[in-house]
Amino acid sequence: MQPEVRAEIETAVIEILAAQLLLPSSGVSPDARVDDLGLDSLGKVEAIFALEERFGITIPFNANEPDLPEFDFASVPDIVDGVAKLIADRA
Repeated sequence: MQPEVRAEIETAVIEILAAQLLLPSSGVSPDARVDDLGLDSLGKVEAIFALEERFGITIPFNANEPDLPEFDFASVPDIVDGVAKLIADRA
């Protein structure tokens, strides 16, 4: 994946997480862990929906087993990697 595409994904992930947390984008670092940010389960689901809409992807997520994800939602880099993979798989 081209670096500029990865940077675009990272920027979008940070913006979406920041919006859920009611923070400016600068309040979410590129290496932040989602649990350290204090995002609750509803916020995670809303962030997943926003990522799906933004990138035209479907993120596998089992709401009944949120701790056993097919999509790693633990940190900004994990989310970026997952989104990038789903975009590549779609192509």
